[in-house]
Amino acid sequence: MQPRAFAILTALLLGVLGLGSVAVTDWTPAPAAAAVAPAAPGTAGPGAQSAGTTATPAGDPAVWTRSTLRNKLMAEMEATDPGVALADLDKITKEKPYTVRFCHPIAHELGHAAVKRFNADFQKVISFPHETCAAGYLHGAVEEMLNASTQPEVDLLKLCAPKNSGPCIHGVGHGTMFVAKQDVAKARDLCNKFTTDQNRIRCSEGLFMQLFGPDEEDETAKANLPADKLAQDPLYPCKDQPALFQSACYFYAPTFYLSSHDYPNHPEVYADALKWCLNGKASGGAVDCSRGVGSRTMKYNLDREDWAAQQCATAADGWQRKACAEGLVSYYTVNYTDGGAAGRLCAKITNKEMQGYCRSASGLSTSLD
Repeated sequence: MQPRAFAILTALLLGVLGLGSVAVTDWTPAPAAAAVAPAAPGTAGPGAQSAGTTATPAGDPAVWTRSTLRNKLMAEMEATDPGVALADLDKITKEKPYTVRFCHPIAHELGHAAVKRFNADFQKVISFPHETCAAGYLHGAVEEMLNASTQPEVDLLKLCAPKNSGPCIHGVGHGTMFVAKQDVAKARDLCNKFTTDQNRIRCSEGLFMQLFGPDEEDETAKANLPADKLAQDPLYPCKDQPALFQSACYFYAPTFYLSSHDYPNHPEVYADALKWCLNGKASGGAVDCSRGVGSRTMKYNLDREDWAAQQCATAADGWQRKACAEGLVSYYTVNYTDGGAAGRLCAKITNKEMQGYCRSASGLSTSLD
């Protein structure tokens, strides 16, 4: 099998939890609305309740923002342990699906803090259940371990051993960008320390997720983000990557496009992003990019599945609508890990063509965030 084809297949079938996209901006809502995309016409979105409304009896705000949720969970972890904070995060994201938009970066922060709290005892850090929010806690912990390492090129091969699970190696990919200060070539060299293509691809997924959405708390990463190049050169730097790394790059590129076009307040940007992905046709990246748009669309609109599918339906060509639907399914099954998740999603899609694409994609065992 050719490397390019192998990369695409593995990124879909063996991609690791992560997906997220780590947010690049603080999606704190304006005083009268939650940090969500406007509701589709005639529907009440999750932000229909004003952020200024009375707090719930439990003392929690009526509408969570990234800051309020992060502060609550960091305080909980300090008072108890990471397991308590992560369990509460899991509960809140299931009760309030719009919080999925920023739960992954919060989980990253919890992972960073846990490594410091337990004096870099990695096994202790990951002894707590950490699957919630696409394993963001694990990713943050690995980032912190690598960032503090004096020999990251050696330690990156030890952190996830002997299991070498996909989510852990994805976290290593995030960590390579911390070590390399957002230098893609240097980070790629670190990923290439792995001896199998499968693990190099898993590592590349974390690498490019970090490139297109650096952690908000890492000022150095944000300062090194080549925002000017990303804004001026469509799908930079994907076309210049080796074949094995291109699929993940194209998949995560829409994260930056959507965030830089203020997706919470401009719902039309999802359809625009699909058109933007067409810039990757010449280099073979348009399909991966379109899948990435579908994944981000579902992530940011998890509470209105049919509306998300309608955005995919705006694509002019069937191949792109299909790819976008595959992205919808990919993220939905990352967030809802039970066996019936894909079926529930497809049942909520009213567009028959999109529903058909959803059903055909549901057999994919993918975990790309």
